Amino acid sequence: MTRPVRRLVHAYLRRLGPERERRARRRLRRLRRPAYVGTVRRTAPVSRNFGYDRGSPVDRYYIERFLAERRAAITGRVLEVKDAGYTTRFGSGVTQADVLDVDASNEQATIVGDLQALDGVADETFDCFVLTQTLQLVYDLEAAVGHVHRILKPGGTLLATVPVVSRVITTPGRFDDYWRFTQASCERLFGGRFGDVEIVSYGNVLASTAFLRGLAADELRRDDLDVADPDYATLVGVAARK
Repeated sequence: MTRPVRRLVHAYLRRLGPERERRARRRLRRLRRPAYVGTVRRTAPVSRNFGYDRGSPVDRYYIERFLAERRAAITGRVLEVKDAGYTTRFGSGVTQADVLDVDASNEQATIVGDLQALDGVADETFDCFVLTQTLQLVYDLEAAVGHVHRILKPGGTLLATVPVVSRVITTPGRFDDYWRFTQASCERLFGGRFGDVEIVSYGNVLASTAFLRGLAADELRRDDLDVADPDYATLVGVAARK
């Protein structure tokens, strides 16, 4: 692309508005650097940012499907980690949206604390806890799940997703990536605390491979994404009712 053409393209994109511009730039990036799932002879991923720089990550497709299918549970007083994005998007009848983060600099956090040691949060506080792609960063899983159960009201629901496959997060001093999960491990982990637990696997070998390589969900066909093969799952969703 010549410099004058590049300037014209950038000028046109800026007129689209922030969100449409972001989507258009991601599409252009995919067109300029196409990726083919069948090309296995490469040792570097297409993206090291879960595919965010190319579109929506593959795991987000499944997370959002899981939450959309259980949106009726996202009601009343709801707790979410880092921000209230999914509470706002999928919730209905939400009376209060709280945000938990271990990072006190997060201005969206209404509760600053570690999920492994939430003694400062009162028992039976929340109607729903939306906990997506977080537990792999928590070392003491039993303690964390115990606190989740404790702070939910009777009849309250935990909606959690956990990775089966994913790139490792390596941010020393900020995030430590400890675990990957299976249906069986989730049954043991959550079944020991909650009486009513639904566990579902999402993804297949194509989706999992694409996710590891950093492709975006936008680069795969929906029909392929929707095939569920628990032997090669991408993530597991857990709906646990207290």
